[in-house]
Amino acid sequence: MSAIRAVRIIGAVAALGLVVAGCTSNNGGGTATTPPAAGATGTSSGGPAMQIDATKFTSDFALMSALTGVASSGKGLVGVLLPDTTTSTRYVQYDAPYLTKAFQTAGLSSSQFKIDNAGGSASTMQTQAEADINAGASVLLVDPLDSGSGAAIEAAAKAAGVAVIDYDRLTKGGPPDRYYVSFDNVKVGETMGQGLVQCITDWNLSKPQVLVMDGDPTDNNATLFAQGYNSVLKPKFDAGTYTKVGEPAGTWTPSVAATTFEQQLTAHPETNAAITPNDDNANAVISILKGKGVAAKTFPTTGQDASLPGLQNILAGYQCGTVYKPIYLEAQAAAALALYLRAGQTPPDLLVNAKTLDTQTNQQIKSVYTTPIWVTTANMNETVVKDGAVTKEKLCTGAVAAECTAAGIS
Repeated sequence: MSAIRAVRIIGAVAALGLVVAGCTSNNGGGTATTPPAAGATGTSSGGPAMQIDATKFTSDFALMSALTGVASSGKGLVGVLLPDTTTSTRYVQYDAPYLTKAFQTAGLSSSQFKIDNAGGSASTMQTQAEADINAGASVLLVDPLDSGSGAAIEAAAKAAGVAVIDYDRLTKGGPPDRYYVSFDNVKVGETMGQGLVQCITDWNLSKPQVLVMDGDPTDNNATLFAQGYNSVLKPKFDAGTYTKVGEPAGTWTPSVAATTFEQQLTAHPETNAAITPNDDNANAVISILKGKGVAAKTFPTTGQDASLPGLQNILAGYQCGTVYKPIYLEAQAAAALALYLRAGQTPPDLLVNAKTLDTQTNQQIKSVYTTPIWVTTANMNETVVKDGAVTKEKLCTGAVAAECTAAGIS
C-alpha cells in the first residue's frame, strides 16, 4: 500500500447529540427555541443532549437537517465504497444518490465526502480505499464484494486511524470496534418466506414443490436471508405440506441463477414454486418460465430490492412480491452514523439500536437496523410509488399498464 496519511479520530464523547440553533425573540424577554426535528429528542440549551432515532428517518430527509451541528464540528473526508453495478441495480439507482442527498442535507460539501463504485473488482475497491485514506478520510463506509477483501481494507483503515462502517453487508473478520448499518436481514428472509407462503395460498397451489435458491454464500447477507426464509419454510417441509425439491449453490449473478434454475427444472420437473433471493435473480427465472409458456399466477417466485423489473413482474403475476428496503432509510442511517464518528462523538443509542454477531470473530458488532416492507400489488402505490422509488410513468408501461390501473397506482 502507498504511504498512508494517518487520521486520528477524536476520542468519543459520551451522550453528545445534536445542537439545534435556537431562534430568539423579544417576546417578554424570553428565548424561543426551534423545536427539534421529528426523531431528534433533547434540547439545544441546558437540557439533555439530542438523540437521533434510527426509526424516524423519512423520505424527505428532514432528520438529516438536524445534524448540521454535528457535520460542522467534524473533520476529514467520508469515503463510501460501493461494490458493483451488476448484482443489483440499487447501488447506482438508489444508494449513491441517496447517500449524496443525506450528506448534503446535513451540510457537507461535495469535497467532504466521496462515493466510489468498484465495478465488481476487489482490487479497484482496494485502490479506492487507499486513495480515500491518503486524501484524509476520517470515516470509511465499506460495502465489500467479499469479506476477505473487505476485512483487508478495513484493517488498513483502522491502522491509519480511520473509523469504519460496514454498509449493507457485514464484513466478516473486520475490526471489532467497527459499526454496521443494514436492514434486519434475517427479517428480510422471513418476509420473503412468509410472502411465498401467502402467495402459494392465494394462487391455489395444492402441492407446492419448492426450489430454494440462495444468494452468494460468500455474502453474509445471503446467509442471513436464508436463515430467515428457511425458518418459515422448514416447518412446511417437515410437516409434508410442502416438498423441498432442492437448494443448489447460491449466486447473485442472474445469468448463473438462470443456468442453475434450468438445471434444477430438468432434474425436478415437478417444481412449481421458488424462493428467489432478489429481484434480478427472480427476473432471470421468470424469463425462463415465460419461455416455457408458464402462465401467470401459477409459479410463485420471490425477490427483494423493489427494482423496476421486480415490480413489473409482480404486476404481471410472475412474482409474489418484493422486500422493499427503503434505501433512503439505510443511506440516512449510514450518513448520520458517519457524521457522528467524523465529529469524534459517540453515536446515540437510539441510532445504534442493535448488535450483529460476526461469526468469524465471534464478536458482537454495534449495528443500526432499519425495517423492510413486503410489497405486492395491494400496497405498491402506497409504498414504492408514494416514496418516489419508482414513478408511475416508468412502472406502468406496456404489458403491465392495465395491471397498474387495477392496482390503483396513480
